[in-house]
Amino acid sequence: MKKGRLLANAYLVLVFGFLYVPIAVLIAFSFNESKSRTVFTGFTFRWYQNLFHNDMVLKSLGVSLGVAFAAACIATVVGTLAAIGISSMNKRARGAVMAVSYVPVVNPEIITGVSLMLLFVSAVRIFGGRSLGMGSLFAAHITFCLPYVILSVLPKLRQMDPNLYEAAQDLGCPPVKAFFKVVLPEIMPGVVTGMIMAFTLSIDDFVISYFTSGTTQTLPIYIYSMTRKRISPEINALSTVMF
Repeated sequence: MKKGRLLANAYLVLVFGFLYVPIAVLIAFSFNESKSRTVFTGFTFRWYQNLFHNDMVLKSLGVSLGVAFAAACIATVVGTLAAIGISSMNKRARGAVMAVSYVPVVNPEIITGVSLMLLFVSAVRIFGGRSLGMGSLFAAHITFCLPYVILSVLPKLRQMDPNLYEAAQDLGCPPVKAFFKVVLPEIMPGVVTGMIMAFTLSIDDFVISYFTSGTTQTLPIYIYSMTRKRISPEINALSTVMF
C-alpha cells in the first residue's frame, strides 16, 4: 500500500514537473543578462525594459486586451441569456441545441478560423464594406467564446430551484426585477466563470485570430512573428508577463 502511494506521488510529481518546469525555466531566463538560452550569466531587468519600450508590443497588447475584454463582456451577456433560453426548452429541443453548441468547442480551431475567414470575405463581397480587420476579429472572438459561457452557466441553472423565480413573482416582483434579484445571484458563479474563460481564451487565441484579423496584430500573432526571426530574450519576458 505504501509503495503504491509512493509511485502515485512520484507520477504526480513527474506530471506537474513536465507541465511547469519549462515555464519556470522560461521565467528564470527572462532575467538572464546574456542572450544565451542555455547558460545563466547574471540577473537583469534589461529585457523587460526593452519590452516596455517596444511600441509594437504595447500596441499589440492593447489590441488583445481590448478585444478580449469586449468579446468576453458581450459573450457573457449573450451566452447567459442563451443558457436561460436553453434551460427552458423541452428535453429533445435542449439536446439538439446543446449538440450544436458543442461543435465550436470540439471543432479544431483551424477549421473554425478558415470557416469564419471565408464567411467574412463572402460577406464583404456581397454587402460591401471593409475587408478583414478589427470588426471581423471581434466577431470571431465573440463566436468562439459563446459556447464556453453557455456551458458554464447551464449547470448553475440546473442547480437552482425553479420555484424561486415563480415565488418572487407571486410576491409581487416584476419579471425583470425577479431575474436580477433572484435568478442572477443564484447563477452568478457560473456567469463569472464563463466570463473569465471567455477572456482567457480570447487573449490567448492565435489560430482563429490569424485567419480573421487581416492586418490587425494581436499579441499572440506578434509573438509568432517574433519567433519567425531571430529569437530575442524579450520573448521570455513577454511570455512571463502573459503567464
